[in-house]
Amino acid sequence: MLYAMIAEMHPDVAVARSLSRPAHLARLEELKAAGRLVLAGPFPAIDAVDPGPAGFTGSLIVAEFDTQLAAQAWADNDPYVKAGVYANIIAKPFLHVLP
Repeated sequence: MLYAMIAEMHPDVAVARSLSRPAHLARLEELKAAGRLVLAGPFPAIDAVDPGPAGFTGSLIVAEFDTQLAAQAWADNDPYVKAGVYANIIAKPFLHVLP
């Protein structure tokens, strides 16, 4: 089943985010290589592709897992969690309807 992992970031974590981003992206690449990643990306703090110093407020990851527990465990082990970038992250069941 698909799960949407919705994360909110702590404010003022640009440095911690940039330092942990390679490890965060590597985990996403693993999901992609396994054919389990549907989409992933951050929420800009302002209405812009490049929010500059405004940064980001969180992230969305949609991926396939066997159970919600497995999705949450994967989310809880994200490098952004370990680096204190994410204030919280929750995995919710997601039904892909369109397109």
